[in-house]
Amino acid sequence: MYQELITKKEKLAVIGLGYVGLPIALEFARKLPVIGFDIKQDRVDLMKNKIDPSKELESEAFDGCDIEFTANIEDIRVAKFYVVAVPTPIDEHNLPDLKPLLAATRTVGQVLKRGDYVVYESTVYPGCTEEDCVPLLEELSGLKYISDFKVGFSPERINPGDKEHTLTTIKKITSGCDVESSEEIAKTYELIIKAGIHRASSIKVAEAAKIIENTQRDINIAFMNELSIMFNRMGINTFEVLEAAGTKWNFLKFFPGLVGGHCIGVDPYYLVYKAKELGYHPQIISAGRFINDSMGGYVAKQTVKKIIAADKNPKDSRVLIMGVTFKENVSDIRNSKVVDIFNELKSFGINKIDVVDAFADAHEVKEEYGFDMAKEPTGKYEAIIVAVSHNQYINLNENWFSNFASEGCVFIDVKGIYRNRINKLTYWSL
Repeated sequence: MYQELITKKEKLAVIGLGYVGLPIALEFARKLPVIGFDIKQDRVDLMKNKIDPSKELESEAFDGCDIEFTANIEDIRVAKFYVVAVPTPIDEHNLPDLKPLLAATRTVGQVLKRGDYVVYESTVYPGCTEEDCVPLLEELSGLKYISDFKVGFSPERINPGDKEHTLTTIKKITSGCDVESSEEIAKTYELIIKAGIHRASSIKVAEAAKIIENTQRDINIAFMNELSIMFNRMGINTFEVLEAAGTKWNFLKFFPGLVGGHCIGVDPYYLVYKAKELGYHPQIISAGRFINDSMGGYVAKQTVKKIIAADKNPKDSRVLIMGVTFKENVSDIRNSKVVDIFNELKSFGINKIDVVDAFADAHEVKEEYGFDMAKEPTGKYEAIIVAVSHNQYINLNENWFSNFASEGCVFIDVKGIYRNRINKLTYWSL
């Protein structure tokens, strides 16, 4: 397979061209002929014009790439090596939602041929690739796993908004269904990954490795959030405590905050689901998820308490929320915990809430969460919440905020970026 690809006798196809799939497709397209497939024609049209719908890549990233973008399943029939990179979200009950993954698998299954390779990049629970996806590939193609086609798993490690740790500079885990496929898949990825390849011993090991990366971060952040709740009651600033504790060489540097998005805020639920299916109820992971999922509501409650303490009626108060994306310097609003702040404030009768964001698309926010964004702050606010530390927000001075602050205004600094910089407004942070 590797030889057929590098000699350009065969083509590689990437299924799903989001913030993970598109960079992979473009990197491979610098070395091989690639077909980029996405089910949404409007996204395909943008990419044909060198526009990244996820707003992560500049137009120059498309230069020098041998790639064909398409939404037509017939166009990927000629490929021999398929990379599946679609979202793996959770549903309203925090259970794995495999619909996008299984839909992509059906797409590949309809065009799968003898000798083809299918590599999954989507984060799943251990066993999902071989237990959920492979049977569907066999059913739709009429082919037999391993003897007729090969499958591998190479989990994505892309960090949205991070210009330092990019696809090619992060070590890649690869795996295959047998010794041959394991090596062929690893060599194929070595074409584009400068940081090197770690060959996992099995598909399940690779699946597990990916999911515990994000679960570990989730648990550590949950510990910081729990400390924040405790220290708030003690009248201690959490960031000052962490700064002091961080002077020890082996202290792990995690910080409190909102944990949303489609990775850390989602993946632990996949692990919990699989564990429960096998009769084990994970307690630490579940507790960490509960804490992190409650932090948006906690921030809102603290805001309301501060407003009341300033002798203001919450129902008559105006609140400014700065930032609605799930993290700084990205446009992605999926699973944003800032929305929990918004909804909790609403539940207290605060209806005058302006939400601004330097990156988020107002139409997407309206479609996803049902509220309108403000173009810019106007008038005076009883509370200002800096929820996301976009570059555009981290260097504003207190005078800027004072222009929009009513007397006794509460300044809520979720990420602690304005610590020791706010003196006139009533300051609070996690």
